[in-house]
Amino acid sequence: MGNPTAAMLVIGDEILSGRTRDANMHFLAGELVKHGIRLAEVRIVPDIPGRIAEALNALRGGYDTVFTSGGIGPTHDDITADAVAAAFGVPIDVREDARALMAEYCDKMGRELKEARLRMARIPEGAKLIENPISAAPGFTIGNVHVMAGVPSIFQAMVAGVLPTLTGGDALLSQNLTVQRAEGDIAATLRTLADAFPDLSIGSYPFVRDGVYGTNIVIRGTNGARIDAAMAQLSALFPEAAA
Repeated sequence: MGNPTAAMLVIGDEILSGRTRDANMHFLAGELVKHGIRLAEVRIVPDIPGRIAEALNALRGGYDTVFTSGGIGPTHDDITADAVAAAFGVPIDVREDARALMAEYCDKMGRELKEARLRMARIPEGAKLIENPISAAPGFTIGNVHVMAGVPSIFQAMVAGVLPTLTGGDALLSQNLTVQRAEGDIAATLRTLADAFPDLSIGSYPFVRDGVYGTNIVIRGTNGARIDAAMAQLSALFPEAAA
């Protein structure tokens, strides 16, 4: 049985327009690797309820865990919570425990708990709150879906709270070898190596530095001894390479 799999749904017109650079996918992928969970797919969708619900239903049926990012703030275009409720076919409303968190935070900060802020206390029925230690407005978990804020610092804090509750797998390990050869020149060699080690992932990533073509070769897997063996064969083929 392989490692658990995860998918991510990034939500927001600002990502698709190029106005905002998404940092959450990179962070989540790195944290999941440490936990032995493979991030297998990422989708980005606009602020359209039907598109969000459609993508979410596809992902939650295909992977062990789904993380969403964005669209749970106080403004009119923060529609993720409603779309998630629609995807699961459950009602959504302001929930008292979420309201209490928001009220306590607003009182502490000297702010009024306005209607806009109460939008962030609207939680689909049956969901469990995800703590937000930064600004109090919670995320939530429903089924195998974890709904989180898009603000990177808050997203990261929510991930830290959720990960210990998930079942991980074997640690995902990797080693890298850099060769000063074009990717096309080593493709056949890499194919032979991949055939010899079907349990490992062998990726090649080309680059150009000072007019010289090169390739970073990355070997990934959960068995350290197998990675060492594959790397030994690879290093013998390219003795000039740098690990």
